[in-house]
Amino acid sequence: MIERRSLPVTLLALAALALVGCASLRSDPLQFTVAGIEPLAGEGLELRMLVKLRVQNPNATPFDYNGAYLKLDVLGKPFASGVTDAAGSVPRFGETVISVPVTVSVLRMVSQAIGMLDGKPMDKITYQLRGKLNGPVFGVARFQSRGELDLRSATTPPAAASP
Repeated sequence: MIERRSLPVTLLALAALALVGCASLRSDPLQFTVAGIEPLAGEGLELRMLVKLRVQNPNATPFDYNGAYLKLDVLGKPFASGVTDAAGSVPRFGETVISVPVTVSVLRMVSQAIGMLDGKPMDKITYQLRGKLNGPVFGVARFQSRGELDLRSATTPPAAASP
């Protein structure tokens, strides 16, 4: 039996062990990149695409997942979103590709296109990709990526090579 005087010391030691245990569970975040986008059949006033996410695990333990959510904003406004109930595992020090079907409302696309027609030439389109990969108990891996698409390079023909 623990004496009353040693109870605070014992509790303090247990708390320290718990903190050390929690610190050892800490891991590096998963890395997410877009590996590809493919068209899907849509219905009515929507466009569907299959976004393929490459997920890299820089940790010594695999990350089991069960479901994913993805949201894409263009020019600071919601553009597309999607979910999947796919389940699997990202291997330790490995990678996998997860496919998430997303939906884009044609009305939303038209609204954004009209908003871009303010008479000024548009050189770049900004985007933000956010989402989460649902893991085991309290193991949600959230991700976010921002970028720009340079429209000038997409519309400018390549320079002719000199002889």
